[in-house]
Formats: sequence, C-alpha cells, structure tokens
Amino acid sequence: MPGAVLPPLPRRLLGPRHWPAWIGVGVIWLVAHLPWRVLEGLGRFIGNLALILNKERRQIAATNIALCFPELDADAQRALVRANLRDVGMMLVEFALGWMGSDRAIARVPLRIEGLEHLQAARDAGRGVLLVGGHFSHLELAARLVSSRIRIAGMYRRMDSEVFEWVVLRSRLHYADAMFDKDDLRGTVKYLRAGGTLWYAPDQDMRSKDNVFAPFFGVPAATITATHHLARMSGAVVIPFFHRRLPEGGGYVLRLAPPMPDFPSKDAAADTVRVNEEVERMVREAPEQYLWVHKRFKTRPPGEPRIY
Repeated sequence: MPGAVLPPLPRRLLGPRHWPAWIGVGVIWLVAHLPWRVLEGLGRFIGNLALILNKERRQIAATNIALCFPELDADAQRALVRANLRDVGMMLVEFALGWMGSDRAIARVPLRIEGLEHLQAARDAGRGVLLVGGHFSHLELAARLVSSRIRIAGMYRRMDSEVFEWVVLRSRLHYADAMFDKDDLRGTVKYLRAGGTLWYAPDQDMRSKDNVFAPFFGVPAATITATHHLARMSGAVVIPFFHRRLPEGGGYVLRLAPPMPDFPSKDAAADTVRVNEEVERMVREAPEQYLWVHKRFKTRPPGEPRIY
C-alpha cells in the first residue's frame, strides 16, 4: 500500500555528532530483520533484564498497578508488575519490527482482525473514523499490522533525536496515509472530514491546558479532551480500537467495536469520562500488556498529594 510523500534526508544529519544515533538505528534495523521466533525470544530476554535493572520504571509500574487494582493482594500485584516489565521487552522488539520490518515479515505475523464491518459502515456513510485506543506495549506494531488491511493515519509526538525523528517518521509514512503532529489540529480535522481514518490514543498525561480530570480505574487522571473536539469538529464516527498479543506465539488480535453512541455530546468532560471507561475495559482484558511504566497520574487535582 503506498504511503505519503517521504521526507528527504537533511544533510546536517550526516554530521559526526549524529553518528551514535545512526548506530542505534542500525541496531534496530538488524533486530527488525531477525526471524519472528528469534524476536520473541529476544523480547523475553530484554524483558527479564528490564525486570532486574530498571528499578525506576518497576516502581512506577508497581505504583500504578497498586492504585488501579486494589482488589488484588500484594502477591498478585507483584506478579502483574513482573509480567508487565517482561512485556516491556517485547515492546522494544515490536517497535523495531513495526518501524523497520519488511512487508514480507509483517505479512508473516499471525493476525486476526474483528469488527471491520463497523469501519466499512462508517465509510459507506461517507464519515471519517476516529479509532480510539490505549497505549499498549505493541501499539507501534499493531499500527503497522492494521495498515496492511486498512488505510489509516496517526498522530504522534516529535522525538528528541533528529535522526530518530526522521527515520521513524519516514518508516511510518511507508505504510500510513499521513502522520499528524499532535498540535496539528487543522490538518487532522481536514483529513477526517475528507473521510479518513485516524488512530488516536488519548490515555497519557499530556500536561495540556485542554485536560480534565476523568476517572481511570477510579483514580482522577488528567486526560486530554481532544477526542471530543476532533469528533465535534470533523463529524467523525468514534470507534474503540483494541489490540492484544496472544500467548504462545499466537500473534495478535485487533478488534474494532461498534461506534460509541451519541458521541460527541455537548459536554467535553462527560465524553472524556466515557473514553477513559472504554480504555479501562481494554486494559482489564490484557492488563500485563498496558504501558504501566508511564506516569499516568503525574498531574494531580489541586490540593492532592503527588503519587510518584
């Protein structure tokens, strides 16, 4: 499937100060071209290292899981933290495969997509579609997998490294209709109004002025209201989009749910609560695969103590 126009390489990125970043890109490229079974083993190995070495992220995951799953006893919470840190290892190899894996390698990944009829119905009605999901560890690979069946665009945050920004954006544009900077509201709305399909994950603490505090597992979480505004301004249908890695090398299942009814309403805060409820349902289905190492509750309501 043809993607968007690829950005040219700025000559300044060939300078010596960027060589370490290019070495990193080369390592990622080599990982992405390993056989799938080898990638799985490498992911498990990196995950075990992360469990041992990355104490800060382990503590963040433990704090989030204790907040969100108070019904679990201490042993069950620790087991979920261990499973989640091991999953981070799979995330790293899945990022490599999603960015730089060949089309042939992507085609060999076992995949099942459910609910495409909901997307087709929206398209038949001439509506744009906003696929709303969460930050699961395999998000990047899932984007590549779904793009082999559906033309989609995405929103992204720029990387600090100029080399990685150029490489990753170019890689994504290989398969995506377009990639919109998170602040490019005008371009995003225009794309949706033209009947495009955009994948959007609004479940991280963006520290934005457009945040509201909406419950996430019963904990007030600063949540961006962009899902409401994008749907209101574009007329797009909002479809919850869930993806899960199956056990024992079974590949992935991607599921499109029926469109959220009566969305958007006139109340941005109420709509944001509904979005968090959808993401929470997804997380409960595969809690070990969610990005618990992110400081989801970093921004606190006025007067509330810090969590991290």
